[in-house]
Amino acid sequence: MSKKNVLLSHLILLSILFVSIAQAGNPEPPQQKKMWAQSFLGKKAPAIEVEGWIIGPGNLDGKYILVDIWATWCGPCRKIIPEMNAWQEDFKGKLVIIGITNEPKEKMELYSRNNIKYTNGYDTKARVKNALRVTGIPHVILINPEGIVVWEGFPKLPGEELTTEVLKGLIK
Repeated sequence: MSKKNVLLSHLILLSILFVSIAQAGNPEPPQQKKMWAQSFLGKKAPAIEVEGWIIGPGNLDGKYILVDIWATWCGPCRKIIPEMNAWQEDFKGKLVIIGITNEPKEKMELYSRNNIKYTNGYDTKARVKNALRVTGIPHVILINPEGIVVWEGFPKLPGEELTTEVLKGLIK
Protein backbone atom coordinates (compact mmCIF):
# COMPACT_ATOMS: atom_id res chain seq x y z
CA MET A 1 0.00 0.00 0.00
CA SER A 2 1.40 3.39 -0.89
CA LYS A 3 2.00 6.13 1.68
CA LYS A 4 -0.75 8.15 0.02
CA ASN A 5 -3.31 5.32 0.46
CA VAL A 6 -2.24 4.74 4.08
CA LEU A 7 -2.61 8.44 4.83
CA LEU A 8 -6.04 8.50 3.15
CA SER A 9 -7.14 5.44 5.16
CA HIS A 10 -6.04 7.10 8.39
CA LEU A 11 -7.89 10.30 7.50
CA ILE A 12 -11.08 8.34 6.81
CA LEU A 13 -10.76 6.47 10.11
CA LEU A 14 -10.15 9.72 12.00
CA SER A 15 -13.18 11.30 10.34
CA ILE A 16 -15.36 8.35 11.34
CA LEU A 17 -13.98 8.55 14.88
CA PHE A 18 -14.73 12.30 15.16
CA VAL A 19 -18.25 11.86 13.79
CA SER A 20 -18.88 9.01 16.25
CA ILE A 21 -17.63 11.10 19.18
CA ALA A 22 -19.75 14.08 18.10
CA GLN A 23 -22.87 11.91 17.81
CA ALA A 24 -22.22 10.26 21.18
CA GLY A 25 -22.26 13.72 22.77
CA ASN A 26 -25.59 14.54 21.11
CA PRO A 27 -27.68 11.37 21.13
CA GLU A 28 -30.98 11.38 19.29
CA PRO A 29 -33.85 12.26 21.63
CA PRO A 30 -36.11 9.29 22.38
CA GLN A 31 -39.13 9.03 20.12
CA GLN A 32 -42.30 10.34 21.71
CA LYS A 33 -45.52 8.37 21.36
CA LYS A 34 -47.72 9.91 18.66
CA MET A 35 -50.62 11.61 20.40
CA TRP A 36 -53.78 13.28 19.15
CA ALA A 37 -54.54 14.82 22.53
CA GLN A 38 -52.87 16.58 25.43
CA SER A 39 -50.85 14.21 27.58
CA PHE A 40 -52.21 13.47 31.05
CA LEU A 41 -49.85 10.58 31.75
CA GLY A 42 -48.93 10.59 35.43
CA LYS A 43 -51.42 13.39 36.12
CA LYS A 44 -54.88 13.58 37.64
CA ALA A 45 -57.53 12.65 35.07
CA PRO A 46 -60.24 15.18 34.21
CA ALA A 47 -63.73 14.63 35.60
CA ILE A 48 -65.91 12.24 33.63
CA GLU A 49 -68.94 14.34 32.75
CA VAL A 50 -71.64 13.31 30.28
CA GLU A 51 -75.19 14.32 29.43
CA GLY A 52 -76.44 10.80 29.96
CA TRP A 53 -75.71 7.09 30.02
CA ILE A 54 -76.88 4.31 27.74
CA ILE A 55 -75.31 1.83 30.20
CA GLY A 56 -74.35 3.45 33.51
CA PRO A 57 -70.98 3.00 35.20
CA GLY A 58 -72.12 1.63 38.54
CA ASN A 59 -69.67 1.79 41.44
CA LEU A 60 -66.21 3.03 40.39
CA ASP A 61 -64.59 2.98 43.85
CA GLY A 62 -61.25 1.19 43.90
CA LYS A 63 -61.39 0.34 40.19
CA TYR A 64 -59.35 1.19 37.15
CA ILE A 65 -61.31 3.18 34.59
CA LEU A 66 -60.60 2.96 30.88
CA VAL A 67 -62.17 5.96 29.12
CA ASP A 68 -62.59 5.62 25.35
CA ILE A 69 -63.40 8.78 23.38
CA TRP A 70 -64.99 7.49 20.20
CA ALA A 71 -67.74 7.88 17.58
CA THR A 72 -70.03 5.52 15.67
CA TRP A 73 -68.73 6.81 12.30
CA CYS A 74 -65.08 6.08 13.22
CA GLY A 75 -63.79 2.79 11.76
CA PRO A 76 -60.83 2.37 14.16
CA CYS A 77 -63.20 3.16 17.07
CA ARG A 78 -65.64 0.44 16.05
CA LYS A 79 -62.84 -2.04 15.38
CA ILE A 80 -61.67 -2.08 19.02
CA ILE A 81 -65.15 -2.50 20.57
CA PRO A 82 -65.08 -6.34 20.57
CA GLU A 83 -61.71 -6.24 22.35
CA MET A 84 -63.07 -3.79 24.93
CA ASN A 85 -66.11 -6.02 25.45
CA ALA A 86 -63.69 -8.88 26.20
CA TRP A 87 -61.55 -6.71 28.52
CA GLN A 88 -64.63 -5.70 30.49
CA GLU A 89 -65.32 -9.37 31.10
CA ASP A 90 -61.67 -10.43 31.63
CA PHE A 91 -60.98 -7.70 34.20
CA LYS A 92 -64.41 -7.80 35.85
CA GLY A 93 -64.30 -6.32 39.34
CA LYS A 94 -61.04 -4.43 38.65
CA LEU A 95 -61.81 -2.42 35.49
CA VAL A 96 -64.73 -0.33 34.26
CA ILE A 97 -64.64 0.64 30.59
CA ILE A 98 -66.47 3.84 29.71
CA GLY A 99 -67.07 4.78 26.09
CA ILE A 100 -68.00 8.42 25.51
CA THR A 101 -69.16 9.94 22.25
CA ASN A 102 -70.23 13.49 21.46
CA GLU A 103 -72.97 12.14 19.22
CA PRO A 104 -76.65 12.45 20.18
CA LYS A 105 -78.34 9.90 22.44
CA GLU A 106 -80.47 8.41 19.65
CA LYS A 107 -77.48 7.56 17.48
CA MET A 108 -75.58 6.13 20.44
CA GLU A 109 -78.52 4.00 21.60
CA LEU A 110 -79.03 2.50 18.15
CA TYR A 111 -75.39 1.52 17.75
CA SER A 112 -74.64 0.41 21.30
CA ARG A 113 -77.69 -1.84 21.66
CA ASN A 114 -76.11 -4.62 19.56
CA ASN A 115 -72.42 -3.84 19.87
CA ILE A 116 -71.32 -2.51 23.26
CA LYS A 117 -71.38 -4.45 26.52
CA TYR A 118 -69.64 -1.90 28.73
CA THR A 119 -70.53 1.50 30.18
CA ASN A 120 -71.18 4.09 27.54
CA GLY A 121 -72.47 7.61 27.53
CA TYR A 122 -73.12 10.52 25.25
CA ASP A 123 -72.18 14.16 25.61
CA THR A 124 -72.90 16.52 22.72
CA LYS A 125 -70.92 19.18 24.61
CA ALA A 126 -67.82 16.91 24.43
CA ARG A 127 -66.68 17.88 27.93
CA VAL A 128 -64.25 14.99 28.48
CA LYS A 129 -63.00 15.16 24.88
CA ASN A 130 -62.35 18.89 25.24
CA ALA A 131 -60.72 18.51 28.68
CA LEU A 132 -58.29 16.01 27.13
CA ARG A 133 -57.91 18.23 24.04
CA VAL A 134 -58.55 15.25 21.77
CA THR A 135 -58.03 15.96 18.07
CA GLY A 136 -58.11 12.36 16.81
CA ILE A 137 -60.14 9.33 17.85
CA PRO A 138 -60.23 6.77 19.25
CA HIS A 139 -58.39 8.17 22.24
CA VAL A 140 -58.12 6.09 25.39
CA ILE A 141 -56.93 6.87 28.89
CA LEU A 142 -56.53 4.33 31.69
CA ILE A 143 -57.06 5.83 35.13
CA ASN A 144 -55.87 4.04 38.27
CA PRO A 145 -58.01 3.89 41.45
CA GLU A 146 -56.24 7.04 42.74
CA GLY A 147 -57.44 9.02 39.69
CA ILE A 148 -54.05 9.17 37.90
CA VAL A 149 -53.70 8.43 34.16
CA VAL A 150 -51.41 5.41 33.74
CA TRP A 151 -51.85 4.82 29.97
CA GLU A 152 -53.05 7.05 27.16
CA GLY A 153 -53.19 7.22 23.41
CA PHE A 154 -54.49 5.68 20.23
CA PRO A 155 -55.15 2.07 21.27
CA LYS A 156 -53.91 0.47 18.03
CA LEU A 157 -50.90 2.68 17.29
CA PRO A 158 -48.22 0.32 15.91
CA GLY A 159 -45.60 -0.31 18.56
CA GLU A 160 -47.77 1.32 21.25
CA GLU A 161 -50.89 -0.89 21.16
CA LEU A 162 -53.13 -1.29 24.15
CA THR A 163 -53.42 -5.05 24.59
CA THR A 164 -54.59 -7.55 27.20
CA GLU A 165 -50.93 -8.03 28.17
CA VAL A 166 -50.42 -4.28 28.60
CA LEU A 167 -53.54 -4.07 30.76
CA LYS A 168 -52.38 -7.03 32.87
CA GLY A 169 -49.15 -5.14 33.54
CA LEU A 170 -50.99 -1.98 34.57
CA ILE A 171 -53.99 -3.30 36.50
CA LYS A 172 -52.93 -4.51 39.93
